[in-house]
Amino acid sequence: MTDTAPRPTLEAVAARAGVSRATVSRVVNGGDGVRDILVERVRKAVEELGYVPNQAARSLVTRRHDAIAVVVAEPETRVFADPFFALQLRGISKELTAHDNQLVLLLTEGRDDHARVGRYVAGGHVDGALVFSLHLDDPLPQLIQRAGVPTVFGGRPGWSGDRHGVVYVDSDNRGGARDAVRHLAGLGRTRIAHITGALDQTSAVDRLDGYRDVMVDADPGLIAEADFTPAGGERAMRELLGRCPDVDAVFAANDLTAAGALRVLREAGRRVPDDVAVIGFDDMLTVAEQTDPPLTTVRQDIEEMGRLMARLLLRGLDRGTPQEGVGGTPSSVVLPTTLVRRASA
Repeated sequence: MTDTAPRPTLEAVAARAGVSRATVSRVVNGGDGVRDILVERVRKAVEELGYVPNQAARSLVTRRHDAIAVVVAEPETRVFADPFFALQLRGISKELTAHDNQLVLLLTEGRDDHARVGRYVAGGHVDGALVFSLHLDDPLPQLIQRAGVPTVFGGRPGWSGDRHGVVYVDSDNRGGARDAVRHLAGLGRTRIAHITGALDQTSAVDRLDGYRDVMVDADPGLIAEADFTPAGGERAMRELLGRCPDVDAVFAANDLTAAGALRVLREAGRRVPDDVAVIGFDDMLTVAEQTDPPLTTVRQDIEEMGRLMARLLLRGLDRGTPQEGVGGTPSSVVLPTTLVRRASA
């Protein structure tokens, strides 16, 4: 083991800057009432000495931990395999980093993990929580609500009960789905199928509703349920070909599902888009530009959704009313979507 130099103290910074310890404390903890010239001297002394504030002591003064829990209601195998989560986490991380906050990532594998996450969030370790990929029967919202921690959700809440003050960030899933199906109909396709996402999530339900808005009299056999994964897309596409061999277009609930469907169509000798046109949802470039052919899809700004979730939470914490917007009205945001045309439709 090597010896380490003692950490610079608040008193050392005060001595270097020629000010009182209380003045240094106010500057370091973001307090008011210190003249600009003294603020500059303290900041220069902090930099020269390499002083790092003690977070525990700082929390006693500011009542803030500068840490945010990011709760993803999915197992780690799903989170690290799906680029959607990487994009959303990147947006969250960028926003938190810009405001000198730490990201604490919490994943859930099962019911025991839900209780663990609830205990952690309630334990005073974080200032707030960002929660996404919720399922309809998920107990996390209730656990976090009981913890009394300010929260912003990713995606429109789908649970029953009082939603007053609930803040969320989402995309226009239903409108984007309508745009996709209208585009397929505009190409002259008449047997347009839909491969759903996991229907215990509101994004999948909204996209299915958007499909039905356009395909009012569609054959129920043209709808196949999947789970937002490539394997789910493959299974659903095989089901569709088995019961509706004359299908001439597919709107898939996300790009990964569409990628799975494309593989099955190729194996079955169906040409895309000549025989079957295919549209996805997300516009994740690592997927949409790498499929064969490149995927026409509905773009949602996933990274920006993450940024906005973090921004809403941090602004609320600064105001002291993290669950409300101006005038006490909910400050939820629904982002628009855009159809991106490539070779598959």
